[in-house]
Amino acid sequence: MTTSEVPAKRRQRGPTDPDRRGRIARAAIKVIGEQGVDALTHRRVAAAAEVPLGSTTYHFATLDDLIAAALQHAADRSVAQLREWERALPPDADLAEALADFVVDSVSVNRGDTMAEYNLYALALHRPRLRKAAVDWDRALADVLSERTDPVTGRMLGVLLCGLLMQAVLSDEPEDRAQLVTLLRRALDGGAAAG
Repeated sequence: MTTSEVPAKRRQRGPTDPDRRGRIARAAIKVIGEQGVDALTHRRVAAAAEVPLGSTTYHFATLDDLIAAALQHAADRSVAQLREWERALPPDADLAEALADFVVDSVSVNRGDTMAEYNLYALALHRPRLRKAAVDWDRALADVLSERTDPVTGRMLGVLLCGLLMQAVLSDEPEDRAQLVTLLRRALDGGAAAG
């Protein structure tokens, strides 16, 4: 091969992989969801992302950098999914029923993602660098729920939803949808309705 052939070959490759950084962050979420935060290594993430090990360390010099990117990606994805879910609800939807379905789906169909998200969220307790993303996530959740209620109720529902999701992913038993509806309706209707 002559030196004049090398540049031509490089030009044929085109852009390397514009989404590689995002793919690595998504792979980190997958590893955390399947194996937990303690199992997170650059090597496991590279395998899950199907990229060379050097790519993970190039984009994320430390595991903390990788965890921060994974948390931000998980938060962004979660809020986007919740916004999409809210927009798809009819204006007259029974919010307690709809939120109960959201919880059930989050801990059954999307269990791995939910487990990863809460693993990352809990890390923010001990890693100040992660706290802003976690707090922004909470605020965005309350904002979405406020669009169907009011700011105070939206925030209360966000806290309740987080707690319900956390408890549900900790349990190996299927979630009791009727009980979820009861809890959510009580929050929406106020404690006085329970008498």
